[in-house]
Amino acid sequence: MIHLHSDSYEDIDKTVDALYAFTDCEVSISPNSCVIVEDKPRFMSVNDILKYNTEQTQALLKKELEIRMSELEEDWHFSSLIKIFIEKRIYRNIEECKTWESVIETIDDGLKPYKKKFKREITREDIISLTEVKIKRISRFDVKEQDEKIRGLEDQMKEVAAHLANIRNYTIGWYKDLLKKYGKGRERKTEIGSFEQVVASEVMINNQKLYVNREDGFAGFSLKKDEFVSDCSTLDEIIVFRGDGTMIVTKVDDKKYVGKDVRYIAVYRKVEPEPVYNLIYQDGRGGNIMAKRFTVGGTTRDKEYVLTKGADGSKLLWFSISGPDDAETVRIMLRPKPKLRITQVDVNFNEHEVKGRGTNGNIVSRHAASKVVKLSDSKPAKKPVQATLEVVTKEVPVKPKAAPAPVAKSVKKPEGKSTPKKVNPLHEEKAVTVEWDFNGKKDNISSDRDRILSELEQKAKDKKTQTKMDF
Repeated sequence: MIHLHSDSYEDIDKTVDALYAFTDCEVSISPNSCVIVEDKPRFMSVNDILKYNTEQTQALLKKELEIRMSELEEDWHFSSLIKIFIEKRIYRNIEECKTWESVIETIDDGLKPYKKKFKREITREDIISLTEVKIKRISRFDVKEQDEKIRGLEDQMKEVAAHLANIRNYTIGWYKDLLKKYGKGRERKTEIGSFEQVVASEVMINNQKLYVNREDGFAGFSLKKDEFVSDCSTLDEIIVFRGDGTMIVTKVDDKKYVGKDVRYIAVYRKVEPEPVYNLIYQDGRGGNIMAKRFTVGGTTRDKEYVLTKGADGSKLLWFSISGPDDAETVRIMLRPKPKLRITQVDVNFNEHEVKGRGTNGNIVSRHAASKVVKLSDSKPAKKPVQATLEVVTKEVPVKPKAAPAPVAKSVKKPEGKSTPKKVNPLHEEKAVTVEWDFNGKKDNISSDRDRILSELEQKAKDKKTQTKMDF
């Protein structure tokens, strides 16, 4: 047995996990057991052995129930015989018998009318057992007590028959009752827990300190004169972001070269949710200013990952870590240039989508930048809430109709001025129907033409005359 004495600064649960990771507290074995089955050796797994033993227990319980059933049937059979033998006074018929065989025959003849009530045949041994009944029992025989005894035996027989019909459930209940019968004083001392795989690096106690020399590009335990990063263990991994836009994940050591111009270094542990990295970089010498947000995802140890487009001369302008919705806002100061009106650009990282580390990012500006400054820490964006508008119906008041305006009195006009007459509308002209007879002769056609022209001229004159009269 292991007794753990934890200090105040140590976590007892973490200590237990460390014992499972670095000691033999938990040993996985694969037993190859050999057992004797039907007088022959057989290799069986643990599950097969448990199944075989359970079936054997079920068979034994079934035999016990069958034996109990036979005992109850015998008891019921003999109790019924005694009841009929005494209640029907068959014992009186043997008083005049002189031989043993006559006694047996007399009792058998007295039981013949009741043989159909019994579940098996009445044998000679049954009749002999009746002759051994004592006189005291006959004189003190109670019919009601005997009936209650027989009914009790019948109830027990029904219960045993039900167990035999459901032998599987009976076996399960028998196993459960073992703890109730024999478990007192034998309670379990241990706890049942899930045996999950314990990662050694996660339960290792931080027993080292990580330092970094950003200019020379070294990191490890032994660089005690350089910048302190954090506590760590000998099994941890570290993640490093460099000024040229590259990233590497490597195992921590006493002193290890991780690359010059270290912009960010930390102990790398996979957690959920993953942290989001915010990055602004220049794509090559004099290239575009790009912004991106990404998560690291799966990595390979000591492999260099390029976070930019890969152009020569690329460099980081801004690097930070945040959650998915609580990134900061920064301002990019552009280098002065002739005819350059906009000299600064604000970037809110919350407006950029979080993608994988292989994404190139979005173009922020096509001009060179001098520096990047932080404006503010943006608060997490609130989720949009759908607004509901209540429909309000108002009755529009109907204005009363205005009273009719008073009729103005006619004013007499001074004499000497003539009043204009009302002009009647022009009369509508009726359509002129022209009929041509193409089958006629030429003379007829010319006469028709002259006639039509004269009619048209006459109508035109009438129209002019009507117009003059109207005016």
